[in-house]
Formats: sequence, C-alpha cells, structure tokens
Amino acid sequence: MAMKDAGLRIRVERELRDAFRGACAAENRDASEVLREFMRSFSEQRHAGRQTSLFALPGRERTRVRQSSGANKNK
Repeated sequence: MAMKDAGLRIRVERELRDAFRGACAAENRDASEVLREFMRSFSEQRHAGRQTSLFALPGRERTRVRQSSGANKNK
C-alpha cells in the first residue's frame, strides 16, 4: 500500500459524522479506510479524476439547466 502523506479535512454535521462512525464500527472498519475506498471508486468512475470537457455538466446539473432554460414549457 502507498504511503499516506496528504490529509483532507471536511466539515459535516455532527449527526452525519456520528452515523458514519457507527456504520463503520458495525462493520469493524476504520472510517478512513471506508473514505479512501469511496474516493478511489469515485475517481475511477470519473475517468481517474479528470473532467472530460470543461463544458460537460454532471447529469443532474444538465437536467436542471435544461429545465431552467425553458425546455419543459410544453408541460
């Protein structure tokens, strides 16, 4: 396993943190291990962390933009 030489600090609601820690403990896993696994998976799904186009919008944003531009006026 590669040496861990960088940190990431995030702020979340206390309830979310406690629920996450509880879920990790229930599976006998470290929270940091679960977060690293998620980060790897998320990055791989997103082309190793690189955006394919500067103008590409994630799926939900694309829908939101389409709706706000009047694409659904016929409804």
